[in-house]
Amino acid sequence: MIIDSHAHLDDEKFDTDRKELLNELKKEDYIVINVGCDLKSNINSVKLADENDFIYAAVGMHPHDSRLYDEEFEKILLKQLEEKKVVALGEIGLDYYYDNSKRDIQQEIFIRQLNIAGEKKIPFIVHSREASEDTYNIIKENYGGNKGVLHSFSGSKEMAKKYLDLGLYISFSGTVTFKNANNVKSCAKYVPLERILIETDSPYLAPVPKRGGRNCPLYVKHVAEEIAALKEISIEEVINMTAGNAISLFSLR
Repeated sequence: MIIDSHAHLDDEKFDTDRKELLNELKKEDYIVINVGCDLKSNINSVKLADENDFIYAAVGMHPHDSRLYDEEFEKILLKQLEEKKVVALGEIGLDYYYDNSKRDIQQEIFIRQLNIAGEKKIPFIVHSREASEDTYNIIKENYGGNKGVLHSFSGSKEMAKKYLDLGLYISFSGTVTFKNANNVKSCAKYVPLERILIETDSPYLAPVPKRGGRNCPLYVKHVAEEIAALKEISIEEVINMTAGNAISLFSLR
């Protein structure tokens, strides 16, 4: 069993062959956490999870769309968090690279969703880009000891240690396979295997040797292979341990 801890199979890039891909994932014994970003993708993620026993859903508001978070969205979000196949709140966080929503709004909504995750005792999935210090400080002050994961981690070893000290998980995506991603490779080598998840962030960040094309959960093996090489252990050990970590974090049944 292989677990892709972060994918977006509801994305339109899968519209032409989603059914065929889902059949292959089921045949190959994959489990996928499909992560929502806004109202539409949250609804589609829950639907995918309900229709496929090997898919689980996460729901939340991505920092890009923080400006759209309102009472109606939160009312729907709270209801979705009660669904039996919804296993996390996410993806949430900060993105200062694009600044599609004002930074103070991003911070406010990030804190609000962290608080909801704590109240509901459900783990959270964090997106952070060009916002390392603010992301950490907000989590530290608001996570309340709850479980969570930093998805597609690209921070420093020093920042990784801070998150590990909070008891959080670190997830690595296809970026760890990129030739010049020395910082990510260094972090993957440093973080203990028992605190690592693997992901694709499909359809984005396709790993080497698929880089440049559409990513999909079947390619998460390449992430596992790279981590195994960096740690000088077997790919089977990486696959088994990261699957166990995901099962523990998300309380998968």
